Amino acid sequence: MAVLFGSLLIGGSTLGALRVIKEIRLEKPTELLVRYMNDILEEKYDSMYEMLDTEQSEKISMEEFKKRNAGIYQGIEVRNMMIEVTAYDKEQQEVSYHTSFDTAAGKISFDNQARFVKRKDGYKLIWHDDLIFPHLEAGDKVRVTTTAARRGEILDRNDHVLAGKGTASMVGVVPGKLENREQTIDTLADLLMVTPDSIERKLAAKWVKEDSFVPIKMIPKLNELAVKSPIPEDSVLEEQALQEQLLDVPGVMITDTEVREYPLGKAAAHLVGYVQNVTAEDLEKHHGEGYSANSVIGRSGMEGLYEKELKGEDGCCIYIVDEGGNKKEELANELVQNGKDIKLTIDASLQRALYDQFWQDKSCSVAMNPDTGEVLALVSTPSFDDNDFILGMSAEKWESLNKDESKPLYNRFRQKWCPGSSFKPVIAAIGLKTGAIDPDEDFGNVGLRWQKDESWGTYEITTLHAYEPVILKNALIYSDNIYFAKAALKIGGTRLKEELCNLGFDESLPFEITMAASQYSNTGEIGTEIQLADSGYGQGQVLINPLHLATIYTSFCNKGSMIKPYLLFQEEPKTEIWIADAFPEKVAEEVREGMKEVVNNPHGTGYAAHMDDTLLAGKTGTAEIKASKTDTTGTELGWFAVFTAEPAQENPILLISMVEDVKDIGGSGYVVRKDKSVLEEYLHR
Repeated sequence: MAVLFGSLLIGGSTLGALRVIKEIRLEKPTELLVRYMNDILEEKYDSMYEMLDTEQSEKISMEEFKKRNAGIYQGIEVRNMMIEVTAYDKEQQEVSYHTSFDTAAGKISFDNQARFVKRKDGYKLIWHDDLIFPHLEAGDKVRVTTTAARRGEILDRNDHVLAGKGTASMVGVVPGKLENREQTIDTLADLLMVTPDSIERKLAAKWVKEDSFVPIKMIPKLNELAVKSPIPEDSVLEEQALQEQLLDVPGVMITDTEVREYPLGKAAAHLVGYVQNVTAEDLEKHHGEGYSANSVIGRSGMEGLYEKELKGEDGCCIYIVDEGGNKKEELANELVQNGKDIKLTIDASLQRALYDQFWQDKSCSVAMNPDTGEVLALVSTPSFDDNDFILGMSAEKWESLNKDESKPLYNRFRQKWCPGSSFKPVIAAIGLKTGAIDPDEDFGNVGLRWQKDESWGTYEITTLHAYEPVILKNALIYSDNIYFAKAALKIGGTRLKEELCNLGFDESLPFEITMAASQYSNTGEIGTEIQLADSGYGQGQVLINPLHLATIYTSFCNKGSMIKPYLLFQEEPKTEIWIADAFPEKVAEEVREGMKEVVNNPHGTGYAAHMDDTLLAGKTGTAEIKASKTDTTGTELGWFAVFTAEPAQENPILLISMVEDVKDIGGSGYVVRKDKSVLEEYLHR
């Protein structure tokens, strides 16, 4: 009978089934070989064993056969096997074939022969170790060694480490040195805030010997903890006392261990994020992406966003060793590829300075270079220490973070907020662009309360200062709600909606981190005159993301064009326009001049930020958060948006900060004072 030869593909995955590329009719030995190879992928070792002629197969037992084959094939992670029959010697009953398959260390391929014997019940395979690999002998072993990839660092613009290699202390136990085991374990469990059972389980592991060091829990390394800011001295002393108590326990040792470390801690936790050990769900979700049970994976922030770049690829080598442990043959070698470093536009010193100012507040701050779009800081407070996730966070600590009313896990700079008067420059620019307002037109002094007409019922718009003349520049200086309510009515709801959409409202901000989309309405419409008037001074249903507001403000520094913000550092900053000619150049200049007065005129609401040696421009804002229009118990958001106003400024900056609950602590003035402290440090360093 003639035998046709061809290519056979076995399985597209570890448990894949046989797929015949070219349909052929096979003699029994070739057919048996293909079925045997298919069973390798499906881990059917019992079925494979039934194909053997045990008399000529070294009389290997089923258990020995299963242990040998499973240990090798599963250990090297065989998948995607291809077999091509290249010759069949019918007289010798020998099939020559070429096979290739993927493994943990890359592709392995080789030529080999399979020998058969004909018995009463059909052909049987003669098995020897060299059927697995041609040069494999009975006493040989197949080894797999891995080289862990170094996770890339996250760096700031000045190469300061935001996430990288650090050192922690590992508390462990040497079983043979334990005295009064049960009592010692209870004492250790109390000190480390773990359960005695968890310690017992670690000590009961199969690898543990009397002289083994058994890791129990990671804790901060003392000399590094002492330099972190702002950590109270009491906390450092408490940690020092704990470590002294631990070392007094017989059998307990503390040793250094390498960990992922976040030097800025709470100051950048929402931005940088953290890594954690992979879970079973992670391994299933990221199957085939190079993760193992010992891997870590980015959970949030930059660690999660740039996981693929930071992760790298572990190296892996598969080789045969002889009975003496000598390396005999290398079968596959995948070289380690360390993760890439990610360099950000962030200025670590500025990031920390903002955190240090606002760490006790519910706040967020964004800072950027208004000329290039480089984002210099993204801060959310209160915060959490991302190092806690590396050291191992207790259930009590996790519960405390989640139940904290100030929401330290909540990332405020990604949200949208009522902008209050910080929105007035935007309305001013839209009014000038559309011709709805004339900067020199006097709207008239109507006092501190105003309504359009009786159709508004009892609803009135209030402002804090009376002044004359009521023109645009003075309205910005005194932050006049009534002026900007009138301006919005002049613009009209349809045109205001159109212009805000032209500024990026109701769309995603083009930025590496997903930010909440800003809105002018809850419904997509500005339905009433009162809503329209309230929108004019940043109330109503207007909500804006702080970084989006900053990008709109860049138009006042760039002849009317909005600059695209970005976070990945470029050696030669390349300014990219997001929205060209958002406002005419003359309009941008007019608004900028008014904003200079806000900071530099003694009557300006932002005058507390005035500097004699640096020209600033800005706008304060206080947004009322009420349950209803008649609510008098609501809270207030305090805003301050400020930027360097000289085109030749050496280190230009645009900074926007927002603080919740400023009603009883000075309103927006509270924010102005804190931002000024940050600016003085940044501009004069």
